[in-house]
Amino acid sequence: MNIRVGSRISGKSTRSGVILAQKLHAEGISNQRVLQVIARTPRHIFVPEILAHKAYDNTALPIGQGQTISQPYIVAKMSELLLDDGMPASILEIGTGSGYQTAILAQLTQKVFSVERIKALQWQAKRRLQLMDLHNVSMKHGDGWKGWHSKAPFEAIIVTAAPNEVPQALLDQLTDGGRLIIPVGEQTQVLKIITRDGDQYHEKQIEAVRFVPLVPGAVS
Repeated sequence: MNIRVGSRISGKSTRSGVILAQKLHAEGISNQRVLQVIARTPRHIFVPEILAHKAYDNTALPIGQGQTISQPYIVAKMSELLLDDGMPASILEIGTGSGYQTAILAQLTQKVFSVERIKALQWQAKRRLQLMDLHNVSMKHGDGWKGWHSKAPFEAIIVTAAPNEVPQALLDQLTDGGRLIIPVGEQTQVLKIITRDGDQYHEKQIEAVRFVPLVPGAVS
């Protein structure tokens, strides 16, 4: 697949990013916009310098504080699922982490709201987004289980850590017709799409995944 890269940040693209996007396409990611954003996003700036040589491998990597940057396939898959019914105007992300998923979302939609419980990770992610000249992200240091009530409702919510059950606060903060993309479980985890229909929620299981747990509370 020939992936075209062209945007205000195309100068930051690398051959490694294009090759990664081609690999993801071979693994089943078909959304052209998602693949183009993956191709032009410099994943190496989102990982510790000592791991930069592995940045474009299709694997999760540690980022400190007991957290990881997700496997590129999972980032692309969750992003693709969010866009299945059109582009949401605003997205709530639970778990900013390294900021890599945040950066992908910021290039796909008008506004991203991102909640991170670990202050040090939030600060690092904010700096990386500034390096990429991405300014349509609002960040909050807080408990992801509670979402971001004052900014709700959201057309889409994406959760990048796994709770043992779906937080009710996140369901409540969806618009009617909105979708929640979330991994759920402890020893065994499943990626789910939950769509709101009035007071009803329709759930679809996508595939088995492995995420760090969604821990309640916040750390300064």
